[in-house]
Amino acid sequence: MPSRRLLSWLFALTLLFGQAAAFAHALTHLRPHDAGLPDKVCEVCVAHAQLGAALPPSPVVVATAPIIPVYTPGATPAWADLAPRPACARAPPAPLDA
Repeated sequence: MPSRRLLSWLFALTLLFGQAAAFAHALTHLRPHDAGLPDKVCEVCVAHAQLGAALPPSPVVVATAPIIPVYTPGATPAWADLAPRPACARAPPAPLDA
């Protein structure tokens, strides 16, 4: 269990630092562009393009059908009795790991 929690924190921190690195790289593109040079695609920008969209822009909504209770006249409802019952057997209880 602790390794799963560590893995989720490591993923979150990696995503955070990756987004910060992508933003820092985007700041390098703010200097004036030379008009004589052709436009080219920056490979680092392409690699960091999906870091900004790690979460969907809208929340995921799961549509469920409404639950309609069915009433049957004359039927008795079934209830589960959760009260502990006293042991009636004379043998010792069975082990839990068997």
